[in-house]
Amino acid sequence: MFEAHSISNGFAEGADAENLSQIFADCFQASEQTVLIGGADEPFYQPGEKEELHRLYFREDFARSALHESAHWCIAGKARRALADFGYWYAADGRNAQQQYAFEQVEVKPQALEWLFCKAAGLAFQVSVDNLDGESTDDFPFKLAVWQQVQCYLQSGLPVRAAQFREALAQYFGGPLQLIAEDYPLAELCR
Repeated sequence: MFEAHSISNGFAEGADAENLSQIFADCFQASEQTVLIGGADEPFYQPGEKEELHRLYFREDFARSALHESAHWCIAGKARRALADFGYWYAADGRNAQQQYAFEQVEVKPQALEWLFCKAAGLAFQVSVDNLDGESTDDFPFKLAVWQQVQCYLQSGLPVRAAQFREALAQYFGGPLQLIAEDYPLAELCR
């Protein structure tokens, strides 16, 4: 289905927003009527009306933002995909400890998938607490939760759309096709 391009050190060169958007379109535009679009000031999901395509926007041309928003979309069920921004609550940077905890609960699964997507595309992954101006909290419990969710996905399998997208990324970029627990050590998140 996908052929790896310009392989160097095991991965294709140029894991950028443009080719990530194209891979997403190849996977989901026809079947799910959904496209991934860069250039946004803030990420946002806009369900299409009637015959319109659903649009999943990511920040500027940031590949990691593209993969993160793709992860949210891959998790969202049919009802959530009918709602603007999947109906999620979001408090901007500057959250207090209680708001940060609520944010992290919603982010565990998407960030776990994002790590899997990054590895498939040959991109570095780092857990994001996305709260630089907020109350300082210990990020280890969140990192542990993301790692545990990856281990759960490795044992029980990925959601269908997530598995399809991860495999397409791995095929295109020459990333690992097999999911192996040793490739996702907790220590990698705690650097």
